[in-house]
Amino acid sequence: MLRVQLTLLSAVIFAMQSGLAQAESAAELAKQALNPVAAMYSLPVQYNWDQKVGSTGNGMHSVTNVQPVLPFELNNDWNLISRTILPIIDQHGLAPDGQADKSGIGDVTQSFFFSPKKPTDSGWILGVGPAILIPTGSNDLLSSKQWGLGPTAVALKQSNGWTRGILANHIWGLESSPPDNKEKVNQTFLQPFLSYTTDTYTTYGVNTESTYNWQTHEWSVPINLTVTQLLKVSGQPLTIQAGPRYWADSPEDGAQGWGFRVALTLLFPR
Repeated sequence: MLRVQLTLLSAVIFAMQSGLAQAESAAELAKQALNPVAAMYSLPVQYNWDQKVGSTGNGMHSVTNVQPVLPFELNNDWNLISRTILPIIDQHGLAPDGQADKSGIGDVTQSFFFSPKKPTDSGWILGVGPAILIPTGSNDLLSSKQWGLGPTAVALKQSNGWTRGILANHIWGLESSPPDNKEKVNQTFLQPFLSYTTDTYTTYGVNTESTYNWQTHEWSVPINLTVTQLLKVSGQPLTIQAGPRYWADSPEDGAQGWGFRVALTLLFPR
């Protein structure tokens, strides 16, 4: 009888330890999913829809961003994180003659972050490196038609369920005379972000993805409100995200009012 009781007690303790380990693993995975320079393979696919675009004020514009993240271990202290943004664009009704109605691939932004494996003594996670603009656009209207280069950096802190930080870059066009009467690329991107993750691994977040064009001296400022849930489907960890976005500022022909975002991210813990 005593042996049976000890066996049952051992099974209960093992189950509790296993459940605790799984909870700790899920909590760590939720944190890594919010960290732009986490040493974890991931594949985010993000869909953004906006309205009231173009000279007509009635155009619609959508961008599906495919954003693979690839970490590389450099040594015992440093990682190199590759982040790619490949936009797939669909736009309609921007001009009365319909000539701006286009669908295709936009220019790729490729970033590399050199990131210390350990946070600073105060808990900040850092990354810095180059950002490269690659003119992969499938149509003249969807591309800047020029290469660009500049610095990028990220800083964030995670504690007590909160994630806060900022990601930024600046890209200059490398051609002195851009082709096809294109405007020279000279823009700053700022993405401050703040989120809170609950015990059920639901994350409520807010960020802006602001761009300042130094050639035209104009801001584009969408404010994104998101809800993200960590899940496992057939053993595959992933996050799903949805939420509205509001354009606080934009160029004269830019998006106005409300839009929305949905995203799916496949996670591949190492």
